[in-house]
Amino acid sequence: MALVRLTEKAREKVEGFRAGVPDADEQAMWIEVTGVQAGDWTYNMSLKPVSQAGADDVVQDEGGLKIVIPARDADALRDALVDWSDDLMRGGLTIDNPNRPSPAMGARPTADLSGDVPQRVMQVIDRNVNPAIAMHGGSAELVAVEDETAYVRLGGGCVGCGMATVTLTQGIEVAITEAIPEIERVVDVTDHASGTNPYYEAAKK
Repeated sequence: MALVRLTEKAREKVEGFRAGVPDADEQAMWIEVTGVQAGDWTYNMSLKPVSQAGADDVVQDEGGLKIVIPARDADALRDALVDWSDDLMRGGLTIDNPNRPSPAMGARPTADLSGDVPQRVMQVIDRNVNPAIAMHGGSAELVAVEDETAYVRLGGGCVGCGMATVTLTQGIEVAITEAIPEIERVVDVTDHASGTNPYYEAAKK
């Protein structure tokens, strides 16, 4: 039985996004939990190679489209439904999730970015990433570093942009992971639903 479900409309939309990136056949739809906001999980949905999935991660096939759910997020996403909304204000991919975080899980305290790795990540963002995406009115900032993961928030023109996933996985993530071997993945924690052209919601309310 599939861990998460995808409506046909959502699958078609994701297939459309996938068709526009390099090595499309190798790209999977990753669904990851990024935190808690207003009593609901928040999510990051992105396209990344299925080869990056770990041995314990869940990989399911939806009509040729691979979906990857990290093992740590499996219980939080069990029986969730991914759909597509055409709403002009808050349209895009949505997640209807029957699971809720424990009331004890609130917002995390401000992360300590004073360590060596966070400082090096911020240097890469300031020197390599921001000058590139500034040409399109975008910006990026480091929110936290935990283990091998850097959490990044996009700003400006990147918020709600339909190409934000591509910007993250093909640009920002590559720049950071190539420069800093301690970082293996980059997670977008932007609330894209607040953008002018959102393509997914941070959480289905």
